[in-house]
Amino acid sequence: MRTLSLTVLPAWEGRRVKSLLKRELHMAEGHIAALKLRPDGICLNGQRVFTNQRVCAGDILTVMISDWDGRNEAEAIAVPLDIVYEDEDLAVLNKRADMAVHGSAAGTQPTVANALAARWGHEQAFHAVNRLDRGTSGLMVIAKSAYVHELLRRQLHTDAFVREYLALAAGHFEPPSGRIELPIAKAPDHPTAQEVRADGKPSFTEYCTLQCFSDYSLLRLRALTGRTHQLRVHCAALDHPLLGDTLYGGDTRLARPALHAAYLRLRHPVTGALLTLEAPLPDDLAALCRDSTDTQS
Repeated sequence: MRTLSLTVLPAWEGRRVKSLLKRELHMAEGHIAALKLRPDGICLNGQRVFTNQRVCAGDILTVMISDWDGRNEAEAIAVPLDIVYEDEDLAVLNKRADMAVHGSAAGTQPTVANALAARWGHEQAFHAVNRLDRGTSGLMVIAKSAYVHELLRRQLHTDAFVREYLALAAGHFEPPSGRIELPIAKAPDHPTAQEVRADGKPSFTEYCTLQCFSDYSLLRLRALTGRTHQLRVHCAALDHPLLGDTLYGGDTRLARPALHAAYLRLRHPVTGALLTLEAPLPDDLAALCRDSTDTQS
């Protein structure tokens, strides 16, 4: 079981345990309520305590942060995963485009859930922090506990959790860099599609053209809000759909939308360390860039 220990500072003298859990360890009320029911959930100097216990300078508060009842019920299927970072609190993988995160009724391919059940065992639950659609490749963060997942979720779309994507989009953007501010709502006649609509939720995307090819561009994209399909919808709304994104008007030269989560910078929610990770363009996107460059030269 993963635990955290906190040494009480002189400035915290006299505060209650619950105050330290909420303000110093940033625990949610529900997690604290569940911890109180565990014999080893909350201890002060090695002894179980109630959350109204007042602390003294030098006391050592120890709390459990791992999931004690979490499970991964997916079938264990030992398929390769490209893990680019892992510790006892989280993992970052470079997801293949053809791999879904969880299974579905129509799904036949092994998923991230299947692969992690084989790698970690069924007793280790996993919590996808930034979920990538099947068809999107790149860096994806997985928390190993509900506690770490909640801390990372709070960081999303802040400067503590920065994600940038590489994409191939039709045409050439004018201006070559800028900000897209178009509201997004669910399309009424499709189970998954989204659309730009005046009554949609505010949605903001930054883009920068990295290279222009004959009839498409290599872009760096950053979603400042977290709407479903946001990057794909925003590019399509400017008449620059992603290559292969047939749902939003893209062509068929790729078998999937040309979108790759290439860059990640996050503040580790437990250690405070700054993690900076990159994943190069996968072969299908890199080949398009290479072939187009060869044609132009």
